[in-house]
Amino acid sequence: MRKHLSLPALALVCCCFWGIQAEVYTSIGQMTDLIYTEKELVQSLKEYIQAEESKLAAVKSWANKLDVLTLASTADPEVYLAHPVNAYKLMKRLNTEWSELESLVLQDPSDGFISNMTVHRQYFPDEEDEKGAAKALMRLQDTYKLDSESFSKGKLPGVHHNAILTVDDCYDMGKTAYNEADYYHAVLWMQQALRQMDAGEEHVVSKADVLDYLSYSVYQMGDLPRAIELTRRLVAIDSSHQRAGGNLRYFEKLLSKQLKELNQEVQEPATEEPIQLGTYKRPKDYLPEREIYEGLCRGEGVKMTSARRSRLYCRYHDGNRNPRLLLQPMKEEDEWDSPHIVRYLNALSDSEIEKIKELAKPRLARATVRDPKTGVLTTANYRVSKSAWLEGEEDPVIERVNQRIEDITGLTTQTAELLQIANYGVGGQYEPHFDFSRKDEPDAFKTLGTGNRVATFLNYMSDVEAGGATVFPDFGAAIYPKKGTAVFWYNLFRSGEGDYRTRHAACPVLVGCKWVSNKWIHERGQEFRRPCGLTEVD
Repeated sequence: MRKHLSLPALALVCCCFWGIQAEVYTSIGQMTDLIYTEKELVQSLKEYIQAEESKLAAVKSWANKLDVLTLASTADPEVYLAHPVNAYKLMKRLNTEWSELESLVLQDPSDGFISNMTVHRQYFPDEEDEKGAAKALMRLQDTYKLDSESFSKGKLPGVHHNAILTVDDCYDMGKTAYNEADYYHAVLWMQQALRQMDAGEEHVVSKADVLDYLSYSVYQMGDLPRAIELTRRLVAIDSSHQRAGGNLRYFEKLLSKQLKELNQEVQEPATEEPIQLGTYKRPKDYLPEREIYEGLCRGEGVKMTSARRSRLYCRYHDGNRNPRLLLQPMKEEDEWDSPHIVRYLNALSDSEIEKIKELAKPRLARATVRDPKTGVLTTANYRVSKSAWLEGEEDPVIERVNQRIEDITGLTTQTAELLQIANYGVGGQYEPHFDFSRKDEPDAFKTLGTGNRVATFLNYMSDVEAGGATVFPDFGAAIYPKKGTAVFWYNLFRSGEGDYRTRHAACPVLVGCKWVSNKWIHERGQEFRRPCGLTEVD
């Protein structure tokens, strides 16, 4: 049986001790403690090895001493035992010392290590976490157009640590995709495993297994000539393979049928070029603006023209002469003109950020979305992060942050939702979505009794080395995280109608750890702070 090999540091996802085991790959913040846990386990393993070596050294010492002794005693047993001291020591050895040696041999130095492992194992990632992390790498691969070789060699922007994927890691990635019927990614990763294998890299998995998965996945992608070529390679390696022969005959028969239908007699041989990103077209999925969204995440298609830039300004903002902002007004910068999106600098201090994270970490749970039909919160594959909700009464810092948001926006936070803290894990993202409820989901916020979400105030609590931008596919804007800053926009027009241009997304985090806090401000209580209008204007 093939020994299981986990992904290296690039894809390793772990849990922490803040809560029960569940989807730990979705939060970088909840993975960090296991780094230290792993270090503790390594130290425990070293202590076990040292104990085993000490035990073995003692046994070897006994064996060497007794070897010398028995050489002398067996040369002439009667002469040896004629000496009364030798006779006594023989009785002593066999009665006492050999029993002590037996006890030494029976000692199990692994007890401490096994006990330590047992304590920590209950918090270890499970199979779903490993699968989730693998799928996250594939999501990053798609979004940022990174080929499998870049991942396998750890060549990612902003990366300062050496983390590579072995042949067996690539094989496991491909197998994860294959088991999900994701033949597009199965091909990419099995091909990378084969490439590294052919380059002479050590591996546990057999080449036959790689070719087996690769050939069938290529067939599923509709490339019969290459599927036949790969299956022939498999048969050449293992002529007794239980599926290869049957697959080859089936592929050849299918190709022959296709050629007859096309009135062709001979099929051109499969290309010798290796399969890589772009060889096959990525299948379409449920998201209509996928290409635009992912392009913006890569910095492509951003519609920041010189004319638009000329309409963006920076200013000091005192919240309409709010007493708390008069002496120290906020620095406000325009990020976009229409819809108007602004960024506030120094919206959170480092100490406030650390306190908020400290309060949130024990409560982080898989982020949810509101079901548009029922209004019930549920998890979704298009939102990969963990979140926690903090009340103002819990700590003066939260109360201060809520008050600051109210001072800056001029909107009451009394009817706003609790401050939501979100931490994004491996490939963490939130695909394009609206913050407000649409007409086809009138009950989304019914239980709150505070109306729709009129505005969004988003605090960035960390810098992100690569990825993690907030993008707006409708008008081509990309806003990048900057620690301590906040962005603000209205989700509703003054008429109360939703501004569908504000559909936005949190791009997958490629490298780094992304922390944000959201304050969703609702309609109730804003009647005199943001009076209604009859037209759809900003």
